[in-house]
Amino acid sequence: MNRSSTSAPRLIAHLDMDAFFASVEQLDNPRLRGKPVIVGGISDRGVVSAASYEARVYGIKSALPVVTARRFCPHGVFLRGRMSRYKEISDRIMDLLRDYSPLVEPISIDEAYLDLTGTKRLFGPAREVCLRIKERIQTEEGLTASIGLAPNKFLAKIASDWDKPDGLTLIAPDQVREFLNRLPVGKIPGVGGRTQAVLREIGIETAGEVPGLPLEFWERKLGKKGLDLFHKGLGLDDSPVRTVRKRKSCGAENTFSRDLTSLEQIKIGLLQQSERAGQHLRRLGCKGKTVSLKIKFDDFKVITRSCTLEKPTSTTKVIFQTACRLLLEVNLQKPVRLTGVSVSNFENSPRQLELLPDPELGKQEELDRVMDLIRDRFGERGLKRGALLDRGK
Repeated sequence: MNRSSTSAPRLIAHLDMDAFFASVEQLDNPRLRGKPVIVGGISDRGVVSAASYEARVYGIKSALPVVTARRFCPHGVFLRGRMSRYKEISDRIMDLLRDYSPLVEPISIDEAYLDLTGTKRLFGPAREVCLRIKERIQTEEGLTASIGLAPNKFLAKIASDWDKPDGLTLIAPDQVREFLNRLPVGKIPGVGGRTQAVLREIGIETAGEVPGLPLEFWERKLGKKGLDLFHKGLGLDDSPVRTVRKRKSCGAENTFSRDLTSLEQIKIGLLQQSERAGQHLRRLGCKGKTVSLKIKFDDFKVITRSCTLEKPTSTTKVIFQTACRLLLEVNLQKPVRLTGVSVSNFENSPRQLELLPDPELGKQEELDRVMDLIRDRFGERGLKRGALLDRGK
């Protein structure tokens, strides 16, 4: 049902797990509890993916370079992270949310929206539902989550971050104006440093002050972003909770522990990334026709190369061989800091069966299938290709 066609106010919840990766590590290893845990790599070339609240007091946050995090918190516990473990718990939490609404929209591994409009007769008031969800996550998974409940997605997302960790913030329709009047404009999603600088020049400090200037002014000043800012300043957001988010690509990339100059070493990195991309595609049941290669040099210059195949693929060997062909097109006169491989241009319609299938391709697909089964049962370290053994990953 289209929510805009009913007069009933919407009730949108946004759930955000608290320091998810770091909290899972502390859950699985009680010796880490109370310690500053930083997840995202043990190499100084990487970036922080998550930090426990004990680490955040030292100024450590997501996307901070690991080398900087070590300087801020030299006694911190730095971990590479276990994505398969995080996904396992995330899947259970998303299933838990679906017990209370069919309209659940995961937006990342540790965040989701759910539409609780019209669920009162089944589950009771939305606030009680949110409390029940938090209690179940604590009891069943041993983790905490923060939830924001509001009339739309924009406000719900801001509310979930208002009282972290383990918070529950409600914004009723008659409280929206008061909330926006004290909301720093920098808290509005999409308002970055440059936009904040423009707003400071105008004298705008809170979201509630934005509609004090006419819509035409904001359009002239900031273009399309200005229109969006004006509507957010009024607390407006009609975007629905979507149960299916169409994925456009699957890929993997790595910043190396040291700059690489050897072609063979770079290819080993591409093999690892092709394997991760292919495995993700196969889990999703997707195949793509376009393989892309990303390279970042030691001077931080980034180049990309792409190739569109005749047939869509999710086969690791095909992805890797294509990435290697693209690599030959690149001038490698400078050391390489990072590489990445991705697959896009997914084919949605079923393909007609081939009269003369490629037997070699069939062997590779069966090899991928068996390797995926072993890894699903024994973990990512349960089986490796010989070329990756020397990497110790």
